[in-house]
Amino acid sequence: MGSLPHIVEDCMGVLQLFSDGTIFRLKDINFNIPVVHDNSVIFKDCLYDEKLNLHLRMYKPTSTKSSPMPRNLHLPIIVYIHGGGFCVGSRVWPNCHNCCVRLASGLGALVIAPDYRLAPEHRLPAAIDDAVSAVRWLKGQALGVSTGGDAWLSGTVDFDRVYIVGDSSGGNIAHHLAVRFGSGSFEVYPVRVRGYVLLGPFFGGEVRTKSEEGPSEELLNLEILDRFWRLSMPIGENRDHPLANPFGPASPSLEKVALDPILVIAGGSELLKDRAEDYAKRLKELGKEIEYVQFEGKQHGFFTNDPFSEIAKEVIQLLKQFMLENCM
Repeated sequence: MGSLPHIVEDCMGVLQLFSDGTIFRLKDINFNIPVVHDNSVIFKDCLYDEKLNLHLRMYKPTSTKSSPMPRNLHLPIIVYIHGGGFCVGSRVWPNCHNCCVRLASGLGALVIAPDYRLAPEHRLPAAIDDAVSAVRWLKGQALGVSTGGDAWLSGTVDFDRVYIVGDSSGGNIAHHLAVRFGSGSFEVYPVRVRGYVLLGPFFGGEVRTKSEEGPSEELLNLEILDRFWRLSMPIGENRDHPLANPFGPASPSLEKVALDPILVIAGGSELLKDRAEDYAKRLKELGKEIEYVQFEGKQHGFFTNDPFSEIAKEVIQLLKQFMLENCM
């Protein structure tokens, strides 16, 4: 008589993989994070991929006073890609929702936050493909403005000023979008992506960095990071795969890729800090337009998990400046 299935991978009880291949996802999660109700922002959900039943959430500021753009311009668009190690997370989670409310109100921008398929049910590159689909949906809206696109995107937003912001694994996805769009593998016109912001991007590699060796963070340690990679990478691949390591032994050269401007933001106490800094350094050596900003003493997710803090105000100012410098 065979033994009962047992847990082989456990992501903090939110996601569990059993020995027989079955997967459990906790639906009633106690986040202990209050949902911010901000009357300066309205939001709604939309279906962007009917085949895969994928939704996104749009956030629209009721005032444009905080927009970094000249007053005669329409709302810029921010595509926000949530984190969660490619395995957990959603547009409806309170940390993601609060972050998007803050981006919309603080930047005077229309924010689009797509969900994407999660691992291990859907391993990489599924999440990246879904992010491309979200941009494809946005492109369709731009092309259909005069023939019945979504009312929130008709006449009030500027499809020529789109910025992609990715948090953690979302930052990894943002990088791959920059590469795909920069290499011409997908034509986004009339959407124009002006720049990318990577918040504590989730990159990996077989050789450990100094920051990965510790100390652990309050909510993150190396065991958790490794588990996310085991669950999300294509079967049989390791952390040096190009989807994890942009500069791994098998990763294609980015020298000739026409990357749009990139801003990388990391906390000085992040396990992923060294990889984020090395990423920016290597791209700068290739002549790419990239800036790296580090907030000393801050841990992973310091902006996303507390977007209304005093330090978050500094992040918002950084984003404003980045958008203003890359709006034409």
